[in-house]
Amino acid sequence: MSPDTGHWVCRRCGWRLGDAFDADLPRPVVAVVYYLRFGARVKIGTSERPRQRLAAIRHDELLAFERGGRSLEQQRHREFAALREGGEWFTLVSPLTEHIETVRAAASDPWLTYDRWLGDAYRRASS
Repeated sequence: MSPDTGHWVCRRCGWRLGDAFDADLPRPVVAVVYYLRFGARVKIGTSERPRQRLAAIRHDELLAFERGGRSLEQQRHREFAALREGGEWFTLVSPLTEHIETVRAAASDPWLTYDRWLGDAYRRASS
């Protein structure tokens, strides 16, 4: 129960129990930069539909999400260029490991964080 409103609120998406978004609204766009581990490498990519995108990429673990699109992804590629193995794959060593840990410290469960961002976007679109 939310102490602010006195209503039950979903911890995952932030919506009040019983509320629903307007089904006629288009799905909001929530772009993320993702960090996928496969062995000792990390793919830094971006998607506006991460569940679909990540299902299509072989990986061992989703390490983190950052809210942002192509420009943030390109910034991260430049930032970690010395670790690039090819394409969007980078060696999982410092300073990339520290960056990922910083992102994870702010949001330990990437999917929970994404659901919150999506819930917020629906709330903004329906108000």
